[in-house]
Amino acid sequence: MKLNYYPETDSLYIDLSERPSVESREISEGVVLDYDSRGNLVGIDIDNASGKVELKRLVLSKLPGKVETVAA
Repeated sequence: MKLNYYPETDSLYIDLSERPSVESREISEGVVLDYDSRGNLVGIDIDNASGKVELKRLVLSKLPGKVETVAA
């Protein structure tokens, strides 16, 4: 899973899978869910993210995998 924030557009993309998206559905204003060819959720796109989610703090708890940080 990857979280990518784009300050120039104030959008946050949560990449849940390496699989490509083939369908997108807007579930509320500025929140789009992306699905693969089997209907599995593969990503979440949030426009105007700073007004919808807390971007100043990220807490990861008990994740079984490796956590990587990439500087902008």
